[in-house]
Amino acid sequence: MLRKLLTPILFVIAAALLAAIGYWNINPDSFSDRPTKPGSENAIDFYVINAKTVQYQVDGKLHYEMTTDKLKHLKATDITLLSNPNLDLYRGSDFPWHVRSERGEVAPEGKEVELIDKVRVERTDAKGRPTILTTSRLTVFPEKEYAQTQQAVRIDAANGVTTAQGMKAYLNDGRMLLLSNVRGQHEVR
Repeated sequence: MLRKLLTPILFVIAAALLAAIGYWNINPDSFSDRPTKPGSENAIDFYVINAKTVQYQVDGKLHYEMTTDKLKHLKATDITLLSNPNLDLYRGSDFPWHVRSERGEVAPEGKEVELIDKVRVERTDAKGRPTILTTSRLTVFPEKEYAQTQQAVRIDAANGVTTAQGMKAYLNDGRMLLLSNVRGQHEVR
């Protein structure tokens, strides 16, 4: 009779032992819905305060000079966030384009730059005439020397004001396409 009870008791003890070992080997965090490292997707692997970058062309002329209050690099996405970026784009010319915004995002390898909030692009030509373009968002493709936006655009030039919804700018050609709702108020001299 003792033998009949001993076998089930041994099975119960063995099962309890296996359950205890299994419990201690299981990580309780594996059952939670939250990631083990909160914010790991937006982890910043480096940042720079008061950053300044200068690039020259092959012939030694100044290509651009950029400053930003704060630069943060997100490790997971390889995106760089900019605070108050300010760019002087010379492209070998004596009359640079001044580009600034409140925020910016630079895609991996710098192939795309998104300027966000209060974007302002301005230039004064050789005759001292200013041209100022303002919009809320502008995407720049530096390698293609191309910029675009789907947002409202305002261009203040020496002879008038032009507004539009959306724009494509081909920087090499000095050509700009205004996409829709184009309105102009120009002064005839």
